[in-house]
Amino acid sequence: MSESIAGVRIPDSALAREATELVREAASPLLFDHSRRVFVWGALRGEQEGIEFDPELLYVGAMFHDLGLTERFRRTDQRFEIDGADEARRFLRSHGVSDEGADRVWTAIALHTTPEIPLHMAAEIALVTRGVELDVLGIGYHAVSDAQRAAVVEAHPRPNFKEQILAAFTEGIKDRPETTFGNVKADVLAHYVPGFVRGDFVEVVKNSDWPE
Repeated sequence: MSESIAGVRIPDSALAREATELVREAASPLLFDHSRRVFVWGALRGEQEGIEFDPELLYVGAMFHDLGLTERFRRTDQRFEIDGADEARRFLRSHGVSDEGADRVWTAIALHTTPEIPLHMAAEIALVTRGVELDVLGIGYHAVSDAQRAAVVEAHPRPNFKEQILAAFTEGIKDRPETTFGNVKADVLAHYVPGFVRGDFVEVVKNSDWPE
């Protein structure tokens, strides 16, 4: 019998079970619980808004979205979002998912820290962002009921989550500070990494190789 959280059925296919175990092995309990909550929040928001979505694709998008913060999957030459997106696409293709479906999940993960744009894209892309925004930023907190929030947090607790997730962000990106140029994770390093200097878009324009 498949698991249900706050009325949301957790996908129980072989693909979903393997995705769950991969993330459970690679990620800390903090990131595992966060990722599961992201799926449930995204599904709840989708149901509220009458958005049809593929539960398996949404599940893999939610579960893999922070893999780039883990020691196993993080690189130092690209944004952490792309680390997780690349692994999700590889995983889905290896399970026979179409290129279109795999690319949709890639986009969902790659854009999950980019405000607004994902919300105008395919359902799974929008709902991964909805789930992340609710769990990390509290955006849409009152769009779900008290009972729904309680059920989700009972299943996947969030003790001291705010400080712990900021620490996880810092650990996952501190060795690639240049990848935060122009995105929200520059704020994390500005708070937690002494000596970090933000990239400045205006200075990049002014100091480009164009002679004028």
